[in-house]
Amino acid sequence: MATLTAPANIVFTRPEGLTEFPTHYCPGCTHGIAHRLIAEVLEEMNVLDRAIGVAPVGCAVFAYNYFDCDFVEAAHGRAPAMATGIKRVLPDRVVFTYQGDGDLASIGMAEIVHAAARGENITVIFINNANYGMTGGQMAPTTLPGMKTTSSPSGRDVETQGYPIRMAEMLATLEGAGYVVRRSLHDPKNIRLARKAIRLAFETQVRGLGFSMVELLSTCPTNWGLSPVEALRFVEERMVPYFPLGDYRVSPAVAQIRV
Repeated sequence: MATLTAPANIVFTRPEGLTEFPTHYCPGCTHGIAHRLIAEVLEEMNVLDRAIGVAPVGCAVFAYNYFDCDFVEAAHGRAPAMATGIKRVLPDRVVFTYQGDGDLASIGMAEIVHAAARGENITVIFINNANYGMTGGQMAPTTLPGMKTTSSPSGRDVETQGYPIRMAEMLATLEGAGYVVRRSLHDPKNIRLARKAIRLAFETQVRGLGFSMVELLSTCPTNWGLSPVEALRFVEERMVPYFPLGDYRVSPAVAQIRV
């Protein structure tokens, strides 16, 4: 009977920062990519044993099952407040929130704005997929003009429903923010740039340089009614033009960091 042997050279494996627990995300969703990037960075920085994540209410509500570090669950939109409390009580920990656009930019708008204004030394990973992913694909603060959702079946009408909120640009106006950028997860090049931004955001916190946030444009094939490949194209062709990628606030001290 033949026996299986391990390959001589393993070139790709699960990072230590992720558990073996199967995720619940829909096929083609890029939450999994975001999770991996965060886990790789925490492992690379050798801070897994002192990292504390704050899970939101949203698609990533079960994030505590997927990351192999300490995690707590916050009420809807309140992750920045919880992260603030943890960081102030345990300043040596690396504290981060992982939030979607409904959690952060709607019910949690006041929390994120004031955390940034106070310069809380926490890191925020903001997943922008332009809808309420977990609850059925309703219109979110980031839903694009004309975009159809379950609560805007004729498309978002800016005359009656307003315009999408560009969170990175808004938070970048606050003096307490040290590092605020937007990246995307729609292709390998941008995934690499996202990883570098996540590393710099955590470095900002570790060096005590203030609030940091990385906004990540992400796919939602199920609620968008698209295939995974079509969803990636939607991000590139529809979301990036409205939510331009780039660095929106990089303090002079953060600009000196090399990663």
